[in-house]
Amino acid sequence: MAAIGAGLVALAKAFALAAIFTVSPAHAADQIVSTRIWPAKDYTRVTLESRNPIRYSLFTVNNPERLVLDLEGVEMSAALADLNNKVTPGDPYIDKLRAGLNRPGITRVVLDLKAPVKAQAFLLKPVADYGHRLVLDIYPAVAPDPLLALLQDEAAKKPASPPPAPAAPAQPPPTESLVLKPSLPPPPLRDSVARLATIVIDPGHGGEDPGARGRGGTNEKDVTLIVAKRLKAMIDQEPGLRAVLTRDADYYLSLAARVEKARKVKADLFVSIHADAFVKPHARGSSVFALSERRATSEAARWLAKKENEADLIGGVNLDVKDRYLAQTLLDLSQTATISDSLKFGRHVLNELGAINTLHKPQVEQASFAVLKSPDVPSILVETAFISNPDEEKRLNDDAYQEKLARAILNGIKRYFAKNPPRPQGPLALN
Repeated sequence: MAAIGAGLVALAKAFALAAIFTVSPAHAADQIVSTRIWPAKDYTRVTLESRNPIRYSLFTVNNPERLVLDLEGVEMSAALADLNNKVTPGDPYIDKLRAGLNRPGITRVVLDLKAPVKAQAFLLKPVADYGHRLVLDIYPAVAPDPLLALLQDEAAKKPASPPPAPAAPAQPPPTESLVLKPSLPPPPLRDSVARLATIVIDPGHGGEDPGARGRGGTNEKDVTLIVAKRLKAMIDQEPGLRAVLTRDADYYLSLAARVEKARKVKADLFVSIHADAFVKPHARGSSVFALSERRATSEAARWLAKKENEADLIGGVNLDVKDRYLAQTLLDLSQTATISDSLKFGRHVLNELGAINTLHKPQVEQASFAVLKSPDVPSILVETAFISNPDEEKRLNDDAYQEKLARAILNGIKRYFAKNPPRPQGPLALN
């Protein structure tokens, strides 16, 4: 019995030693496998990707302004050490960044800031090609007013007033006995004011969300931004029209933020630009979509809307923040009238696209696209071509074809306004 007891004691000690030197996978030190920084005027995003969820804490330090992100149970890795090299000089918010072991079990990331900011951090579960992500979004302390920025931009474009004419030399008094009364001076000239129609152009996807990818490696987010910038340049050359981009660089905006920007600048029209993909490479052609109050007009439209609405999951949106536009039910009378105008607008654009490319469907289709849910801005989504079709992918990368796409959309906008002039309650801007 004594021998058996001694054996059990020895076995217990062995298990105890194993427990000391063996750490369960759930508590093993994790590694950051990939890091990305997406700088933009709207906000800068820092993304840390790992194999497991990251436990973290975030706080600010003043004088000088810093953000501190403590990562629990995360060891230093090459990806984390390289994070500072991804800070660009033009980043509006981050000056420099450093990471290192702060204390046992805690790796600290410190961001030196250029100005006071607001920041939020949140976790994203694995989706598409991404693992677990910790996202840090850095916003300006005071959110810019996009309408004010638009008016300031218009004022900057206005040519400077010519210098005043030199005063006329004094004339000798008249010698005639009868002196005529001088005529009254002309009334002061008022600044002429024109009604400028504002078109918001939304380049689909961006940043963490590349959108569809062609077989040749083209990302949808890059094509949509190029075409959108070409379209903006054309619109800004048209008298009575001006354009605003929802994003002007490679970063992600939530679907709600795109809708919100259009409403804040009191947009007359909203155009979301995309480049479709399908499982079959022979699918081809351009399409135009409007919002549906009820059901999609086809199974393909329903499938596409579902796929586009999932962009927030890939692009990375804090789902704890509830949005008042995407969560609301459609506004009956207002939304119905807006959808009617959206369909009119879409038909003009579809007709113009038909002159430069095959049409995937001969009519404007409808589905529940979240990005089209502004209750008071006629909105369409343009699928310029199928990026999954090798021939159309090549055309989407061709400068001349990009110009044709932008010109076709512009012509559709002009045709719509020819029959539906801008609403009188829209914003005014000086010529």
